[in-house]
Amino acid sequence: MPKHILVVDDETAIADLVELYLSNEGFAVHKFYNATDALACVESAPPDLAVLDVMLPDMDGFALCRHIREGGKLFPIVMLTAKVEDMDKITGLTLGADDYVTKPFNPLELVARVKTQLRRYTRYNQGAPAQPEEYDIRGLQISKSTHKCTLFGEDIPLTPLEFSILWYLCRRQGRVVPSEELFEAVWGEKYMDSNNTVMSHIARLREKLHEPRGQPRFIKTVWGVGYTIE
Repeated sequence: MPKHILVVDDETAIADLVELYLSNEGFAVHKFYNATDALACVESAPPDLAVLDVMLPDMDGFALCRHIREGGKLFPIVMLTAKVEDMDKITGLTLGADDYVTKPFNPLELVARVKTQLRRYTRYNQGAPAQPEEYDIRGLQISKSTHKCTLFGEDIPLTPLEFSILWYLCRRQGRVVPSEELFEAVWGEKYMDSNNTVMSHIARLREKLHEPRGQPRFIKTVWGVGYTIE
């Protein structure tokens, strides 16, 4: 059964190009040129992954990403942006995007990133292993078997990427995990000065865990080194 991919881009040529390459890989593509129609699609039939352009006529891609996450949808989101500033990338990742590709892009690279995110999402949603693993750290509970996270009994909705980051840190409780190690372990790619990517997802996790600004209770920063859960 093919995976369903939502593609949102107001540039017809780019949307058609992305559709062509994804279709050639066997994906079922749902293509839209504005955020309003895309949101209606998400509500009626959530896709397995979304590719969102930042510049849209009725709502920018960042706002669209935020609406999707606030609606409780956790499928992977890849942002397409013509802007190369780090702040634009950080904004998208902080709002819940899983990856970004900067225009102009190689369609084959986009397809590769889509496949990577789908593999991670599929692993995240697979059945429980025979021996459940879980951690309870001062009210923060995370279970590998159910892929659930709670904080003092409150369910914390995490994307597969966010879950992987938190799980990796919990498994190494008491250790300082360098940004390079965290990136390569979770993203499965060679670290290439991607501290902003790690930092953005850590910020998003802290927000979901209701961490006090500047005084995190769980995920702490060791400046110049990485992150730790003590």
